[in-house]
Amino acid sequence: MPLVKVQSRGTENVGGGNRNFVQNGAMLVSQRSTQTTGLGASSGYFTLDRFRYGQNSRDEAVLTMEQASDAPSGFSKSFKLTTTTPESAIDADNLFWIEQRFEGQDITGLKNGTSDAVTTTLSFHVKSSITGTFGVSLYKPENTARIINATYTISSADTWESKTITFAGDTSGGGTNNDNTEALRVIWHLASGGNYDSTNSTSWADYSTTNWAGGHAQDGVITTSNATWQLTGVQYEIGEQASDFQFESFGETVSRCQRYYFKIQADGSADTFAMGSVINTTTTDHNVSFPVQMRESPTAIETSGTASDYNTFTNGTAYNNTSVPSFTRATTMTAYYRTTVTSSLTAGKAGIHRANNADAFLAWSADL
Repeated sequence: MPLVKVQSRGTENVGGGNRNFVQNGAMLVSQRSTQTTGLGASSGYFTLDRFRYGQNSRDEAVLTMEQASDAPSGFSKSFKLTTTTPESAIDADNLFWIEQRFEGQDITGLKNGTSDAVTTTLSFHVKSSITGTFGVSLYKPENTARIINATYTISSADTWESKTITFAGDTSGGGTNNDNTEALRVIWHLASGGNYDSTNSTSWADYSTTNWAGGHAQDGVITTSNATWQLTGVQYEIGEQASDFQFESFGETVSRCQRYYFKIQADGSADTFAMGSVINTTTTDHNVSFPVQMRESPTAIETSGTASDYNTFTNGTAYNNTSVPSFTRATTMTAYYRTTVTSSLTAGKAGIHRANNADAFLAWSADL
């Protein structure tokens, strides 16, 4: 059974090794964007790296998600949601949540599905304009899907509070696959309908829709105009107590995040994205080497969506692209893509792919 307690937490980095399974827990990296407005019916990754927004059967709610500078002592950034248009009511099939997903090969030390399964502790700082009881769950999707629910209470509105939740190890449901597929989620519930919170599984249980958000009671963040909810200092570790948050260098955090998402953002006009080779009068092929090995080979390229944000420079002349760069192929270490212009390129020449303005970017995703 999870034990929920509030305790003060320091900010020193103590002990050796990386004991925190959570990536970007101090909310320092936000490659996609520092703010996304108009967020509603789509689930996915939008701002803070590794923290995913989820929803089901949303009707009216519109949210703003951002990397905020408001944070508790010892931290500089936080994940912040603001409800700009509230959900008029939480129906039985409504759900809203924030989560982080973990690869199996990163959590084999939890020994899930064995008699030696270990106790783990989740700790975090949270701040909300809405007080009340909120749900947190651990969910294991592989083999036999399993879940355990817990709650925490926000006691004071608009005040940073520290929360600690301890979970027993799961001795049933099958072990963790030692690979790069999803094996565990940590979920913070923001609103849940009766179809999803009618069963409160405070011990590990087989997953069903009724225990997805068991124990969650306060839906006001989603049903209240201008309500806010913030999160930072997230740590998930082996043990029965929370240790002080393990800080790492910004570079370490960036590298861990780039395994799942890599973005090259222009600073201004004429910034170079990649070298390439002209293959005919209109087409140039380029390749980019990823700074770290990605979780899996990306299957698409993300761009600004505007062809005029890019040009190809070759033989002393810049040629505006006639379409956004197109995905060719990728491995876990390298991506290949193609650019096109109207005419006049010379096959065999080198081609430099560049930005026309600071809105231009290229990105590849291998997120869970």
